[in-house]
Amino acid sequence: MSDFTSLADHFLIAMPTLQDPFFGQSLVYLFEHNPEGAMGLVINQPVDLSLADVLSQLRPEQEPPAHTSDIPIYAGGPVQTERGFVMHPPGSSYQSTVDLGALSITNSKDILTAIAQSKGPEKFLIALGYAGWGAGQLEEELKSNTWLSCPASHTIIFSTPPEERRSAAARSLGIQLSRLSHLAGHS
Repeated sequence: MSDFTSLADHFLIAMPTLQDPFFGQSLVYLFEHNPEGAMGLVINQPVDLSLADVLSQLRPEQEPPAHTSDIPIYAGGPVQTERGFVMHPPGSSYQSTVDLGALSITNSKDILTAIAQSKGPEKFLIALGYAGWGAGQLEEELKSNTWLSCPASHTIIFSTPPEERRSAAARSLGIQLSRLSHLAGHS
């Protein structure tokens, strides 16, 4: 009998000791976690791209709507960085929407068109790439104090400025990140 506990629909908060160039200072939303591994999106690292830039690459013959230059794109993780993911509340369905219960993930171009036309989901986060862990890998990282985990909050994902998301997630646990040591302890 397994004592596995899924952390799907949870945040992973990078501990100060995590010095990885991609994951240092990150906040990850885990949308899948099972004994075979885990997948998630980093939600606090905007890149120097907007939806307008992406649409210009997808449809160079069409001028993207002006408002799309204000829609940020995030570095969702180091895996398949050429692949886009749109995280949004359930209810809207597109060509490749996967309903995960708490949220949905879509990775088809039709959602980008709908967002550009102001016909998409009201709340969304667009990311390139994803974060992935193999069987047992995330559990080992949690044991070695690489991450803190806590239940996810849609307010943090969709309504909190990106630079405040990690600290807001930590505060939901009663933790102030600035007071944590950069030295890891193990008992």
